Amino acid sequence: MRTTFIVATVTAALLAGCALQVPVPRTAGGDGQGPADFPEAYYRQLAELGRPVYRIDPALSLVVIEVRRGGSLASLGHDHVVASHDVRGYVAPGEARADLYVRLDRLVVDERELRAEAVFDSAPPEEAIAGTRENMLYKLRADEHPFALISVRSVEADATGIRLNVAITVNGMTRTMRIPAQIEIAADEVNVSGGVTLEQSGFGIVPFSILGGALQVQDPVAIRFRIRARRMPA
Repeated sequence: MRTTFIVATVTAALLAGCALQVPVPRTAGGDGQGPADFPEAYYRQLAELGRPVYRIDPALSLVVIEVRRGGSLASLGHDHVVASHDVRGYVAPGEARADLYVRLDRLVVDERELRAEAVFDSAPPEEAIAGTRENMLYKLRADEHPFALISVRSVEADATGIRLNVAITVNGMTRTMRIPAQIEIAADEVNVSGGVTLEQSGFGIVPFSILGGALQVQDPVAIRFRIRARRMPA
C-alpha cells in the first residue's frame, strides 16, 4: 500500500510539473522580429564601410541544450533536449564581436534525432513533451523576456585554444563567461562551434524538484552550438 501511494504521488507530481501552469503570451510581431535594442544598425554600418560582416544563417545554425534528471528517483523522470533552429544575428570577426538572439517561443523540445544524439534512455510521451515545453516557457518568463541574448565582446587565443568572452542574458539576468570554441573564417563564411555548461539558478530559474529532491531536474545544463554565418554585401 505504501509503495502504491508513493508511485501515485510521484505520478501526480510529474503531471503537475509538466502541465501548463500559466498561459504564456507569444512574442508580438512577425517573423524575424528581434529585440528592440538589438545593435543591428552597428553591423549594417560596418558593412557599409566595407568591413567584413557575416549574417547568421538560421537554417544552418543550431543550439542544443541538454536538461537531465536527478535524485534517487530519477528513473521515474525523463531527460529532455531543447533546441533552437532559429538563431539570428551577426558576426564581425575584425572587431572580435558578435551579437545573437534566440526567440524562446520558437524553442523545440525532444526532437527524436537530438534525443538519439544525447543517448537518452527514456522516451517521454507527446503530451509530456508539449507540457514540458509550456512549463519551460513559464519558468523562463518568456512573456516578459521573450529572447535569449548572446553577446561576444572579445576573443582570446593561445596555444591551448580559442575562448570567447561572452555575456548571456536570459530571464532578464546577464552573466559573463569564457567559452571554448572553434572558429573557421573564410572569405564568404564563418563557422563557430563549441559548448559550455551553465547553471539554471544563475539566471534566476528554479529547477523542478519534488519529494525533498528525490526527483528533480539537475541545475547544470549542457549547451552545444554550431553557428554558420554568411558574408553580407557591402
